[in-house]
Amino acid sequence: MANKAGEGTGALEKALDVLEVIGQVPSGMSQSELAERLQLPRTTIYRLLATLISRGLLRRDPLRKVYCLGFRCFEMARQVYAMPDLAAAAAVEIRLLRDLTGETSYLAVLDGLDVLSLDRCDGAHSQRSSAILGQRKPVYCTSQGKAILSVLGAQERDSIVRDLTLKALTPHTITNRRRLQAELDIAASRGYAVDDEEIVLGVRCVGAPIVDSQGQVRGAISVAGPAYRLTRTRLDLLGPEVAEAARRIGAQLQSTPAHADDVAIRPIAGRWAFHGNFVGWNAKADCLYWADVLAPAIHVTELSSTGVLEDRELLQLDSPVVGMLVRQNSILLLQEQGAWTLSMDAAEQRTPVPWPAGVVQALCEDADSNVWCAMETVGGSAVGRVGPDGRLDVKWHVTERLQNLQWHAADETFFATAPDSGSILVLHPGQQVIRRLATIPKGSGYISGLAFDADGGVWTALRDGWSVIRLTSDGATDHVVGLPVPCPTDLTFSKDGKKLFVVTARQSVALDTLTSAPLSGRLFELTV
Repeated sequence: MANKAGEGTGALEKALDVLEVIGQVPSGMSQSELAERLQLPRTTIYRLLATLISRGLLRRDPLRKVYCLGFRCFEMARQVYAMPDLAAAAAVEIRLLRDLTGETSYLAVLDGLDVLSLDRCDGAHSQRSSAILGQRKPVYCTSQGKAILSVLGAQERDSIVRDLTLKALTPHTITNRRRLQAELDIAASRGYAVDDEEIVLGVRCVGAPIVDSQGQVRGAISVAGPAYRLTRTRLDLLGPEVAEAARRIGAQLQSTPAHADDVAIRPIAGRWAFHGNFVGWNAKADCLYWADVLAPAIHVTELSSTGVLEDRELLQLDSPVVGMLVRQNSILLLQEQGAWTLSMDAAEQRTPVPWPAGVVQALCEDADSNVWCAMETVGGSAVGRVGPDGRLDVKWHVTERLQNLQWHAADETFFATAPDSGSILVLHPGQQVIRRLATIPKGSGYISGLAFDADGGVWTALRDGWSVIRLTSDGATDHVVGLPVPCPTDLTFSKDGKKLFVVTARQSVALDTLTSAPLSGRLFELTV
């Protein structure tokens, strides 16, 4: 029995030797070349080749009469990086990039100090980039590698850069670590990296990192071609396109299974909105109010006589809504013409209220019923309390554009969203320092809306991300709830905290996407 086991192991080792040797010669090897290289009898080589071909690990080129790696090898390699399948998620996007540019597009992943080519879509020109699938390239001189390094954490990036041997492969290769770090900082700020003939003379490449919905770097995509076609000017024009394609790939991926398996989702009966926003639950009336800001109207959602939640249009307005706050006994409505208080009993009755001049970004109310506001300033936002005289008593200056502001009663602090950076900020009364709770990768979508559950969790919607997520008090994502529509815009909890209501947009959804997301613009109820 031991002898048979030994024989089996020996045959396995020989088969692996065949795969390894053929894998080192992209053009393939003949049977006689293999026998000579491995010092094995031709009959043994024949049996090994027949078995490996039957399993799809090798394939025979009948014209050149050589053996090459089979497609099963690539399928197995893809599975290493599939959570879900990265190659499947990227397939459509790299094909679209090829169609957009006419050049060859690639998918690659980081493997040690190299990038490994995982997939390729050949360009339309006879003279084109043609890197081999499975080929390794140094991480420091490829657009894919630099794109990946640019979004790694500082400690991980520094560790890789420190271990690199910066060998000059062309006169343009970066061989200075400080210059490489500066190049990576530039790539991080603009969202894409460039290979300017750094690995092969006469070939340029632009690549962008793939970051999944949990913020993990999963790989990179790129477009490569001859330098005379891919000029530096054209690379900079293509960079944002490649970055956007990488964002869409990342939005399909999750690094860890963060689920809310017990969440039931249903649309509320009623009309869809062009752009739903400013949703709030009124505990006294036990109903929900929200606004369609583009086809201006205020909606109310309440139990019907049959005990089913129904949504209806409460009040049509004459101009777009720029802000709305559902208070205990009234609704504060902001339009370009001014600010009004609407009665809960008769919403058409408006009472004008003093309001600070400027562009309103967000509204909320604290535990003492004071109204707080974020206003647009040069280079950012000003956050403060609105006094009875309509003046803004500024407490914080934020160097980012804010979109949402909410009072967290349990923590006695304010939370705000900064969609441009994807950050959720924490503003403690009496403290000037602003803490960053979490930063959501743009590949996940654009944060929009804030709500808090009874356990201290922070919920936000991901516009263009088809989901809402929950973050813990330390900023970690522990629930991702997929939605049947791409653009959730705001969210709030019911009085008992068991229902999460999400308003969505329809106007910004592409027509071809609407066929897959016909419920866009509707109000949704989530049982969490």
